[in-house]
Amino acid sequence: MANLAQSIQNIADWITLHITVWVLIGTGLYLTLRSRFMQIRQFPEMIRSISGSRGGAKGGISSFQAFTISLAARVGVGNVFGVAVALLVGGPGAIFWMWVVAIVGMATAFFEATLAQVFKVRSADGTFRGGPAYYIARGMKNKILASIFAIITVVTCAFVITSVQSNAIASTLLSALSPSAREPIAGLGGLSSAHLVIAALLFVFSAMVIFGGIKTVARVTEWMAPIMATVYVIMVAVICVMNLPKFGAVIGQIFAAAFAPQPTLAGLGGGILAAVINGTKRGLFSNEAGQGTAPNAAATATVSHPVRQGLIQSLGVFVDTIIVCTATAFVILIAGEKVWSNPEANPANLTTLAVADQLGQWTIMPMSILIFVLAYSSVIAAYVYSEINLSFVVKSKAATWAVRIISVASVVIGALTTLDLVWNAVDIAMAIMTVTNLVALIVLAPWGLGALRDYESQRKSGIADPVFVAKDNPLLPGDLPGDVWDGEPTSR
Repeated sequence: MANLAQSIQNIADWITLHITVWVLIGTGLYLTLRSRFMQIRQFPEMIRSISGSRGGAKGGISSFQAFTISLAARVGVGNVFGVAVALLVGGPGAIFWMWVVAIVGMATAFFEATLAQVFKVRSADGTFRGGPAYYIARGMKNKILASIFAIITVVTCAFVITSVQSNAIASTLLSALSPSAREPIAGLGGLSSAHLVIAALLFVFSAMVIFGGIKTVARVTEWMAPIMATVYVIMVAVICVMNLPKFGAVIGQIFAAAFAPQPTLAGLGGGILAAVINGTKRGLFSNEAGQGTAPNAAATATVSHPVRQGLIQSLGVFVDTIIVCTATAFVILIAGEKVWSNPEANPANLTTLAVADQLGQWTIMPMSILIFVLAYSSVIAAYVYSEINLSFVVKSKAATWAVRIISVASVVIGALTTLDLVWNAVDIAMAIMTVTNLVALIVLAPWGLGALRDYESQRKSGIADPVFVAKDNPLLPGDLPGDVWDGEPTSR
């Protein structure tokens, strides 16, 4: 099994270095240039859009709720566990490449969320459904490719991502417990009572929300995602303020290692090859820009204009990587070699050890609880992506309940098993999703650009809240299928 896991890891690394990184950054640069650097020009508008995004849902899912679903998926284990992996294997230079992925990814996230809104459809429960499968089918007129993407997304989100997140929860909580609590129970294959308790807690918390459906997830993430992100940022910000004189040195380490042929710091990995691979992989796993998962959440929002949700989702990438991931990296690098060279240090506990080194051992349990919440939020968000894509392939209540049950079961399995194979396989699955989605974004870019021009022209004319009407819109490349954007206010 170990050999198979390593083989899959080698394949994943090759795909990342030779395909994903170039397509991801290339598409981001293309969309950045075509949109005239919208992530910079429209940054103030992103802030304005998020400030007024809680209302106007008309019984559906609000713009803010859709944003928090995707934020819950983004701000998760990738920000703690993923950054630790990137540093341990790729060195400080990996953080630079995470920044690159995020900056160009803001444009990518804008286009995929905007297209998800443009091509969304009504659902029987009063909400909307959309995402890459929908805009591939309705925009590119390719139902086969759309169905393939949807099936891969269901499998990846319902099983792989949920099990990976719950595995990270279990690993983190177990590392914070005493050795006696981790003592294996005879006849249970090395599982301890702590394993069973953690799995039971994950089952209960996941089932309560996932079995309630997408609207329940939206209500939970609306308050949980912002709170958990804020608490974590405050904690690491305190450490950064305590170590302001070290900031220059940390920044210097990141930039120097990004292009160094060999590792630059003892105890950490590195070299330009390792930095590029791990920065790209972990950046994508964290902020999801271009991956094709976040637009599934973006499409559920009830908004007056697709670009409004595109701007909000673009801001989510900034918050996730430029703020939260960077803060995590700074805390680890500030802690120094005594922490990352610790024989007990591993991706599951490195961030916790770094925080404890700076603020005291009392933070180990609060950090474990926080990571529990971060990963739990990603689990329930991954379920949303699964259900939306399943509904594209099969419209059946039985199928909907099946994906809910599978999602909850995967959470339990992930908490009880070692998932080296799954951890490595997730990179390949995400690479396939990403490349497919990015091809669609390039083909359908004229629709996103047309929507952006429509929004900008209305804002320049003094309209505070632009309204999108697709019918006979000269800025769009053609007629939009469906009636969601036919001009009737109640249709949005």
